[in-house]
Amino acid sequence: MDLNTVVEIRDARDPAPWRPGDAWLGGGTYLFSEPQPQLRRLVDLSRTGWTPVHRAPDGALEIAATCTVAQLSRFARTLPTTAAPLVEQCCRAFLASFKIWNMATVGGNLCNALPAGPMISLTAALDGECLLIAQDGVRRRVPVARFVTGAGRKDLAEGELLRSVTVPARALECRTAFRQASLYGLGRSGVLVIGTLDPVDRSFALTVTASTVRPVRLWFPLPPTAKALRTAIGRAVADDEWFDDIHGLPEWRRHMTFRYAEEIRREVTR
Repeated sequence: MDLNTVVEIRDARDPAPWRPGDAWLGGGTYLFSEPQPQLRRLVDLSRTGWTPVHRAPDGALEIAATCTVAQLSRFARTLPTTAAPLVEQCCRAFLASFKIWNMATVGGNLCNALPAGPMISLTAALDGECLLIAQDGVRRRVPVARFVTGAGRKDLAEGELLRSVTVPARALECRTAFRQASLYGLGRSGVLVIGTLDPVDRSFALTVTASTVRPVRLWFPLPPTAKALRTAIGRAVADDEWFDDIHGLPEWRRHMTFRYAEEIRREVTR
């Protein structure tokens, strides 16, 4: 879609004061998908030269905000860790064409903050942490599970940039289980639940996305009982936090979340 209110595209490598009507441009799959009448200038990140994804010296996975879904998928196929299959499962949860895969970015998926964003699901489940850079250069780190605060809402100040997401090495060695539900064969995720089991201390984490307006990550020092897990989910998700749109009613999303949570608990602890 043509954005007829945009009068300038600026290279992000050339610093300039942030001004009203500015927006970061990553892959552009969202920006160019619908009218953006509030925008006047796009700050293009495509020439920053950031390494899309790599393993840090400590074994952590560093994913640049500009890393595309296709780049992450290819990298994960060579990743010699227990949790590597989860990356591909979440990439496939996009159910998008190859054109989207090659343009949509990890950073864009997080910053859109849609409940069904599978890169949110992936990085929240693996205890990911966002690196945010303000216009004055101040840096801060926020867990992905707290970065997205609601449907379309995130902890991002005006002009602040999501630079990267870091997944700790320990999380990459977790045993994982993945469940996804949609009302349609090739539809948007209505429920996406991920469980992880730490091989070191056997702590268990369950991450609920798509069915809720924000990521909900529950951590247990040891695998919980079925009753304890169900109770924890009920306490963590308020009645008005079950997402409601054309892709699923809150009651259905809640029911499927509880069902998948128990399936996952049994799978990763058997």
